[in-house]
Amino acid sequence: MVIDVTDKNFEEEVIKSALPVLVDLWAPWCGPCRMVAPVVDKLAEHYDGNFKFCRLNVDENPQTASKYRIMSIPTLMFFKGGEAVDTVIGAVPERFLQPKIDDLL
Repeated sequence: MVIDVTDKNFEEEVIKSALPVLVDLWAPWCGPCRMVAPVVDKLAEHYDGNFKFCRLNVDENPQTASKYRIMSIPTLMFFKGGEAVDTVIGAVPERFLQPKIDDLL
């Protein structure tokens, strides 16, 4: 399951998470974002219970996007222990993301 996060609950859902987290930063008008969404959904199903997956709409949540200096979307950020540990920019295939997730487990 992918959790929708906002500026208000980002700290609770992502920073304070006991599990490592992948955050998909996106916007509804972004074509490549729509290509990444099913990949993130599939990974969320595969890693259910071991890794947390979140989605943040950058148009509706400018504070978080600004804090992490998001300049282009889609951006996938990886968090562990409350820290941003990796970032992937652009639409990438599942085989590119899976090793990054495995490394954080």
